[in-house]
Amino acid sequence: MSTQPDENDEIDGADEGDGEEILDASGEVVDPLGNEARRPLPKLPAIAGGRHTLAGGGDLLTHYLQEIRRYALLDPEEEKRVALQYYDNADPASAERLVTANLRLVVKIAFQYHRQWANVLDLIQEGNVGLVEALSRFDPYRGIRFSSYAQYWIRAMILRFLMDNFRLVRLGSTRNGRKLFFQLQKERQRLLAEGQPATTKALAERLEVPESEVIAVDQHMRAPAMSLTTPVAGEEGRPLQDVVPDEESLDPEQRVAGSQLGELVQSKLKAFEATLEDDRERAIWRLRLMAGEPASLSDIGDRYNVSKERIRQIEARIKARLKNYLQHELGDEMDFDFEVPGES
Repeated sequence: MSTQPDENDEIDGADEGDGEEILDASGEVVDPLGNEARRPLPKLPAIAGGRHTLAGGGDLLTHYLQEIRRYALLDPEEEKRVALQYYDNADPASAERLVTANLRLVVKIAFQYHRQWANVLDLIQEGNVGLVEALSRFDPYRGIRFSSYAQYWIRAMILRFLMDNFRLVRLGSTRNGRKLFFQLQKERQRLLAEGQPATTKALAERLEVPESEVIAVDQHMRAPAMSLTTPVAGEEGRPLQDVVPDEESLDPEQRVAGSQLGELVQSKLKAFEATLEDDRERAIWRLRLMAGEPASLSDIGDRYNVSKERIRQIEARIKARLKNYLQHELGDEMDFDFEVPGES
C-alpha cells in the first residue's frame, strides 16, 4: 500500500556538499531515489522554462528576481496537497504551482555557486532545468517532499553545467579535475583552520594532484563575487539578500546546509546517544560531534587523563558506529559524515 509523504524526510546530497555522489563517473545525474520513470509535463510558464530563456545580466537579473517574487511559497501541507493533485490527476495548474513556488529556491542554490561561475543567470537557468526534471520524476508516495527532491535535482543540474564547462579546459573530465572542483576550497579552509598556509604546494600535496592543476582550477574559480548587499533596482534600494530567500525564509527541511538534521534525524541521534557506553564517549559526543564550537581533542583528553590521540580514536569509533546505526535506521542510501575541524 502506498504511504503518505513524511515531511521530515530528507535526501542525501540535497545540501551543499562535495557533489561527487550526485554525478556519476560519466557526469550524469544519479537519482537519489532511483526514480527513472519520467512523466509528460504540461506546458509551464515561460519564467520556469529551460535553457536559453535567460540571457544577459544586470538589469535582467533584477527583473527576474522581481518577477519570481510574485509567486507565493507553499507551506508543507499545501505542498503535499498540490503534489498529490498533480501526481494523481496530471493537473497542469498543480504542476505550475509546484514549479513557480520553488523558483526562489533555485536562485538561492544558484547563488551558492556564483564564485565558480561569474554569470549567476547561467546557473539559475540550469537550476530551473533541474526543477522541471524533478517535477517529471517526482512521486509523492515515496515519502519525500517535493521541495527536498527538487533541491537535489536543482543542485545536480548546476553541478553538471559547471563540470561540463570545466571539461572545456580539460580538467573536469579527469579524476583530478573532479577532485579539485569539489574539494579545493574545502581543503584550503581546512589548512587555514589548522594554522597552516594554504599554499599551492600544500594544496597539491593534500589533494595528491600536480600544482599546475591546482593553479588552473583556482584561477577558474576565482570569479568576482556578486555581492548580496548590492541594492536591487526597482526594489526601493533593498539588497539582493532581501530579495533572494535566506535560510530563515525557507522551511526547516530546506534549511539543511551543513547540518542535515531534520526532525527525523534528530530523533535518531537522540536514540543513538543513549547507546553510548560511558561518560567519556558521551563527552566526545556532546562536546565534539554535536557541538556548534567543538572542544579540542586536548581539552577532552586532559579531562579524562588520556592523550588527544586516544580521544581521536574513540571519536572515530563513535562516528563509525553512528554511520552504521543511521544507515540501519534510515536506509543504506543515507550517508552521514559528521566532520569536526582538525587540529595539529
